[in-house]
Amino acid sequence: MSTLKSSAIGLAVAAVLAIGAAPVAEADSLGNMERERAILLETLLSGDLTPEERQSRVAISRARLVDLERIVLRDKSLIGRDTPMVRAAFENYDLAFLVHASVEKGRSPADHWLSEIGMSTQTVMNARQGRR
Repeated sequence: MSTLKSSAIGLAVAAVLAIGAAPVAEADSLGNMERERAILLETLLSGDLTPEERQSRVAISRARLVDLERIVLRDKSLIGRDTPMVRAAFENYDLAFLVHASVEKGRSPADHWLSEIGMSTQTVMNARQGRR
């Protein structure tokens, strides 16, 4: 019985150590905002959606982005972090904080994003799909 008891204790200790050594998931406000912005842009550019599906998905993503942008702007843990992602976000405010910037400029997020990258809705509509 003592061998069984010691092996059970050994397994319990091993399980606790394995759990303690597991990587900790960390919520990164800027990363979350970037992922949601990418989802919004993917939705805007997708040719596989009906106008109704696109409108519905954009509305959901836009509401999430409003909250995530506010969280990032108030995130004190970003102060003093000199990482490329943090620098890029605050140097390119109009692209990183897409929903806030589009409201400030009085445009839709799609029109704002296109104009910031040097395009317009009309140039996209006139573009033809093909190979180069």
